[in-house]
Amino acid sequence: MNLNNLFNLEGRTALVTGGSRGIGRMIVEGYLAAGAKRIYISARKMDQIQETVDALGDKVVGLPFDLSKVDGCHALAKEIAKREDKLDILVNNAGAAWGAPFGEFPEAGWDRVMDLNVKGLFFLTQALHPLMKAAATFERPGKVINIASIDGFKINPWQTYSYQASKAAVVHLTRRLAAELIRDNIQVTGIAPGAFQSDMNTVARDHADAVGKNIPFPRVGTPEDMAGLAIFLASRAGDYIVGETIACDGGVVHASLPGNGISV
Repeated sequence: MNLNNLFNLEGRTALVTGGSRGIGRMIVEGYLAAGAKRIYISARKMDQIQETVDALGDKVVGLPFDLSKVDGCHALAKEIAKREDKLDILVNNAGAAWGAPFGEFPEAGWDRVMDLNVKGLFFLTQALHPLMKAAATFERPGKVINIASIDGFKINPWQTYSYQASKAAVVHLTRRLAAELIRDNIQVTGIAPGAFQSDMNTVARDHADAVGKNIPFPRVGTPEDMAGLAIFLASRAGDYIVGETIACDGGVVHASLPGNGISV
Protein backbone atom coordinates (compact mmCIF):
# COMPACT_ATOMS: atom_id res chain seq x y z
CA MET A 1 0.00 0.00 0.00
CA ASN A 2 1.39 3.38 -1.06
CA LEU A 3 0.32 6.13 1.34
CA ASN A 4 1.02 8.84 -1.23
CA ASN A 5 -1.38 7.23 -3.69
CA LEU A 6 -4.16 7.28 -1.11
CA PHE A 7 -4.15 11.08 -0.83
CA ASN A 8 -2.87 12.05 -4.27
CA LEU A 9 -4.88 14.25 -6.64
CA GLU A 10 -2.34 14.33 -9.46
CA GLY A 11 -3.96 14.67 -12.86
CA ARG A 12 -7.33 15.66 -11.39
CA THR A 13 -9.35 18.67 -12.48
CA ALA A 14 -11.63 20.30 -9.93
CA LEU A 15 -14.16 23.09 -9.58
CA VAL A 16 -14.56 24.75 -6.18
CA THR A 17 -17.46 27.19 -6.06
CA GLY A 18 -16.99 30.08 -3.69
CA GLY A 19 -13.31 29.24 -3.97
CA SER A 20 -11.89 32.74 -3.71
CA ARG A 21 -11.98 33.01 0.07
CA GLY A 22 -12.82 31.31 3.36
CA ILE A 23 -13.45 27.57 3.40
CA GLY A 24 -13.41 27.41 -0.40
CA ARG A 25 -9.93 28.84 -0.57
CA MET A 26 -8.74 26.46 2.15
CA ILE A 27 -9.90 23.58 -0.03
CA VAL A 28 -8.29 25.02 -3.15
CA GLU A 29 -4.95 25.35 -1.37
CA GLY A 30 -5.24 21.78 -0.13
CA TYR A 31 -5.98 20.42 -3.60
CA LEU A 32 -2.98 22.28 -5.00
CA ALA A 33 -0.77 20.74 -2.32
CA ALA A 34 -2.16 17.31 -3.20
CA GLY A 35 -1.12 17.75 -6.83
CA ALA A 36 -4.34 18.68 -8.64
CA LYS A 37 -3.72 19.50 -12.30
CA ARG A 38 -6.14 22.42 -12.56
CA ILE A 39 -8.66 24.03 -10.21
CA TYR A 40 -11.46 26.29 -11.37
CA ILE A 41 -12.92 28.66 -8.82
CA SER A 42 -16.11 30.68 -9.09
CA ALA A 43 -17.51 33.61 -7.17
CA ARG A 44 -19.59 36.67 -7.98
CA LYS A 45 -16.87 39.25 -7.40
CA MET A 46 -14.09 39.27 -9.96
CA ASP A 47 -11.72 41.26 -7.74
CA GLN A 48 -11.80 38.54 -5.09
CA ILE A 49 -11.28 35.87 -7.74
CA GLN A 50 -8.33 37.71 -9.23
CA GLU A 51 -6.69 38.19 -5.86
CA THR A 52 -6.84 34.45 -5.22
CA VAL A 53 -5.63 33.53 -8.69
CA ASP A 54 -2.70 35.93 -8.35
CA ALA A 55 -1.79 34.45 -4.97
CA LEU A 56 -2.10 30.76 -5.87
CA GLY A 57 -0.70 30.58 -9.39
CA ASP A 58 -1.55 29.48 -12.89
CA LYS A 59 -3.12 26.15 -11.92
CA VAL A 60 -6.07 28.15 -10.59
CA VAL A 61 -8.58 29.61 -13.07
CA GLY A 62 -11.24 32.06 -11.95
CA LEU A 63 -14.72 32.29 -13.50
CA PRO A 64 -17.25 34.84 -12.16
CA PHE A 65 -20.86 33.61 -12.13
CA ASP A 66 -23.95 34.02 -9.93
CA LEU A 67 -24.86 30.47 -8.94
CA SER A 68 -28.07 31.48 -7.20
CA LYS A 69 -29.63 31.53 -10.68
CA VAL A 70 -30.08 28.45 -12.85
CA ASP A 71 -28.85 30.40 -15.87
CA GLY A 72 -25.65 31.12 -13.98
CA CYS A 73 -25.17 27.42 -13.22
CA HIS A 74 -25.65 26.52 -16.88
CA ALA A 75 -23.32 29.30 -18.02
CA LEU A 76 -20.54 28.14 -15.67
CA ALA A 77 -20.91 24.55 -16.83
CA LYS A 78 -20.74 25.64 -20.47
CA GLU A 79 -17.62 27.71 -19.80
CA ILE A 80 -15.85 24.77 -18.20
CA ALA A 81 -16.95 22.51 -21.07
CA LYS A 82 -15.21 24.90 -23.47
CA ARG A 83 -11.96 24.32 -21.59
CA GLU A 84 -12.21 20.71 -20.40
CA ASP A 85 -13.60 17.48 -21.75
CA LYS A 86 -14.10 16.07 -18.26
CA LEU A 87 -14.25 17.14 -14.61
CA ASP A 88 -13.07 14.91 -11.77
CA ILE A 89 -14.10 16.85 -8.66
CA LEU A 90 -16.90 19.32 -7.89
CA VAL A 91 -16.97 21.09 -4.52
CA ASN A 92 -20.28 22.87 -4.02
CA ASN A 93 -19.11 25.44 -1.50
CA ALA A 94 -20.77 28.70 -2.61
CA GLY A 95 -23.17 29.85 0.05
CA ALA A 96 -24.89 32.75 1.73
CA ALA A 97 -26.36 33.49 5.15
CA TRP A 98 -28.96 35.92 6.42
CA GLY A 99 -29.98 36.87 9.94
CA ALA A 100 -33.01 38.80 11.12
CA PRO A 101 -35.53 38.58 13.98
CA PHE A 102 -38.31 36.04 13.42
CA GLY A 103 -41.03 38.63 13.06
CA GLU A 104 -39.02 40.70 10.61
CA PHE A 105 -37.31 38.00 8.56
CA PRO A 106 -37.72 39.04 4.90
CA GLU A 107 -38.62 37.02 1.84
CA ALA A 108 -35.40 38.28 0.22
CA GLY A 109 -33.40 36.71 3.05
CA TRP A 110 -35.17 33.42 2.50
CA ASP A 111 -34.89 33.34 -1.27
CA ARG A 112 -31.28 34.51 -1.52
CA VAL A 113 -30.04 31.83 0.87
CA MET A 114 -32.13 28.94 -0.40
CA ASP A 115 -31.47 29.81 -4.05
CA LEU A 116 -27.70 29.73 -3.64
CA ASN A 117 -27.25 27.10 -0.92
CA VAL A 118 -29.72 24.52 -2.23
CA LYS A 119 -31.06 25.32 -5.68
CA GLY A 120 -27.72 26.41 -7.10
CA LEU A 121 -25.99 23.33 -5.67
CA PHE A 122 -28.50 21.02 -7.33
CA PHE A 123 -28.61 22.68 -10.73
CA LEU A 124 -24.86 23.13 -11.01
CA THR A 125 -24.36 19.43 -10.21
CA GLN A 126 -26.98 18.61 -12.82
CA ALA A 127 -25.35 20.86 -15.43
CA LEU A 128 -21.89 19.39 -14.82
CA HIS A 129 -23.08 15.78 -14.77
CA PRO A 130 -21.99 15.03 -18.37
CA LEU A 131 -18.45 16.30 -17.73
CA MET A 132 -18.20 14.37 -14.48
CA LYS A 133 -19.62 11.21 -15.99
CA ALA A 134 -16.99 11.42 -18.73
CA ALA A 135 -14.22 11.40 -16.10
CA ALA A 136 -15.60 8.82 -13.69
CA THR A 137 -14.67 5.14 -13.69
CA PHE A 138 -15.17 2.32 -11.21
CA GLU A 139 -11.44 2.40 -10.47
CA ARG A 140 -11.35 6.21 -10.12
CA PRO A 141 -14.77 7.57 -9.21
CA GLY A 142 -15.80 11.16 -9.70
CA LYS A 143 -16.37 13.15 -6.54
CA VAL A 144 -19.04 15.70 -5.63
CA ILE A 145 -18.46 17.25 -2.21
CA ASN A 146 -21.21 19.47 -0.79
CA ILE A 147 -20.33 21.96 1.92
CA ALA A 148 -23.11 21.91 4.49
CA SER A 149 -22.75 23.14 8.08
CA ILE A 150 -23.16 21.82 11.59
CA ASP A 151 -26.26 24.02 11.54
CA GLY A 152 -27.73 21.30 9.33
CA PHE A 153 -27.40 18.84 12.23
CA LYS A 154 -28.25 21.05 15.22
CA ILE A 155 -29.89 24.39 15.81
CA ASN A 156 -27.97 27.38 17.08
CA PRO A 157 -29.34 30.48 18.85
CA TRP A 158 -28.76 32.84 15.94
CA GLN A 159 -31.83 33.88 13.98
CA THR A 160 -30.52 32.59 10.66
CA TYR A 161 -33.67 30.69 9.75
CA SER A 162 -33.14 30.18 6.04
CA TYR A 163 -29.45 29.33 6.49
CA GLN A 164 -30.11 26.60 9.03
CA ALA A 165 -32.94 25.17 6.92
CA SER A 166 -30.78 25.28 3.79
CA LYS A 167 -27.92 23.38 5.40
CA ALA A 168 -30.25 20.67 6.67
CA ALA A 169 -31.51 20.42 3.10
CA VAL A 170 -27.93 20.06 1.82
CA VAL A 171 -27.30 17.14 4.19
CA HIS A 172 -30.35 15.26 2.92
CA LEU A 173 -29.85 16.27 -0.71
CA THR A 174 -26.32 14.87 -0.48
CA ARG A 175 -27.80 11.45 0.35
CA ARG A 176 -30.31 11.62 -2.49
CA LEU A 177 -27.74 12.73 -5.05
CA ALA A 178 -25.40 9.99 -3.84
CA ALA A 179 -28.06 7.38 -4.53
CA GLU A 180 -28.60 8.75 -8.04
CA LEU A 181 -25.04 9.40 -9.18
CA ILE A 182 -23.36 6.28 -7.79
CA ARG A 183 -24.64 4.41 -10.85
CA ASP A 184 -22.36 6.66 -12.92
CA ASN A 185 -19.37 6.05 -10.61
CA ILE A 186 -19.78 9.52 -9.11
CA GLN A 187 -19.66 9.56 -5.33
CA VAL A 188 -21.42 12.35 -3.44
CA THR A 189 -20.42 13.28 0.09
CA GLY A 190 -20.57 16.33 2.32
CA ILE A 191 -18.59 18.32 4.86
CA ALA A 192 -20.33 20.12 7.73
CA PRO A 193 -17.91 22.75 9.04
CA GLY A 194 -18.13 24.15 12.52
CA ALA A 195 -16.25 27.27 13.58
CA PHE A 196 -13.76 28.32 10.93
CA GLN A 197 -12.42 31.83 10.46
CA SER A 198 -14.09 33.36 7.41
CA ASP A 199 -16.09 36.37 6.30
CA MET A 200 -19.25 34.33 6.79
CA ASN A 201 -18.37 33.30 10.35
CA THR A 202 -17.24 36.65 11.70
CA VAL A 203 -17.58 35.50 15.32
CA ALA A 204 -14.98 32.76 14.79
CA ARG A 205 -12.87 35.13 12.73
CA ASP A 206 -12.84 38.00 15.21
CA HIS A 207 -13.10 36.12 18.52
CA ALA A 208 -11.31 32.83 17.86
CA ASP A 209 -9.99 32.32 21.38
CA ALA A 210 -13.36 32.91 23.01
CA VAL A 211 -15.17 30.66 20.53
CA GLY A 212 -12.55 27.94 20.93
CA LYS A 213 -13.17 27.71 24.67
CA ASN A 214 -16.72 26.51 23.93
CA ILE A 215 -15.64 23.65 21.64
CA PRO A 216 -14.86 20.16 23.02
CA PHE A 217 -11.47 20.24 21.25
CA PRO A 218 -10.90 23.83 22.34
CA ARG A 219 -9.95 25.80 19.26
CA VAL A 220 -11.50 26.93 15.99
CA GLY A 221 -10.80 25.05 12.78
CA THR A 222 -7.65 25.71 10.75
CA PRO A 223 -7.09 25.61 6.98
CA GLU A 224 -5.30 22.29 7.45
CA ASP A 225 -8.36 20.78 9.15
CA MET A 226 -10.60 21.69 6.24
CA ALA A 227 -8.06 20.85 3.51
CA GLY A 228 -7.28 17.48 5.05
CA LEU A 229 -10.89 16.33 5.05
CA ALA A 230 -11.54 17.69 1.56
CA ILE A 231 -8.45 15.90 0.21
CA PHE A 232 -9.51 12.68 1.92
CA LEU A 233 -12.97 12.73 0.34
CA ALA A 234 -11.66 13.67 -3.11
CA SER A 235 -8.84 11.12 -3.18
CA ARG A 236 -8.56 7.32 -3.27
CA ALA A 237 -8.62 7.35 0.51
CA GLY A 238 -12.28 8.39 0.47
CA ASP A 239 -13.53 6.12 -2.30
CA TYR A 240 -15.72 4.01 0.01
CA ILE A 241 -17.49 6.99 1.61
CA VAL A 242 -20.84 7.55 -0.12
CA GLY A 243 -23.70 9.81 0.93
CA GLU A 244 -22.14 10.73 4.26
CA THR A 245 -21.81 14.30 5.54
CA ILE A 246 -18.91 14.52 7.97
CA ALA A 247 -18.89 17.14 10.73
CA CYS A 248 -15.56 18.97 10.90
CA ASP A 249 -16.16 20.88 14.11
CA GLY A 250 -13.92 19.82 16.98
CA GLY A 251 -16.70 17.70 18.47
CA VAL A 252 -19.53 20.23 18.71
CA VAL A 253 -22.16 17.99 17.12
CA HIS A 254 -21.15 14.56 18.38
CA ALA A 255 -19.07 15.12 21.51
CA SER A 256 -20.80 17.96 23.41
CA LEU A 257 -22.30 17.10 26.77
CA PRO A 258 -25.93 18.14 27.29
CA GLY A 259 -26.35 21.53 28.85
CA ASN A 260 -22.86 22.82 28.23
CA GLY A 261 -24.23 25.79 26.28
CA ILE A 262 -21.92 25.40 23.32
CA SER A 263 -22.75 27.85 20.55
CA VAL A 264 -20.42 28.36 17.59
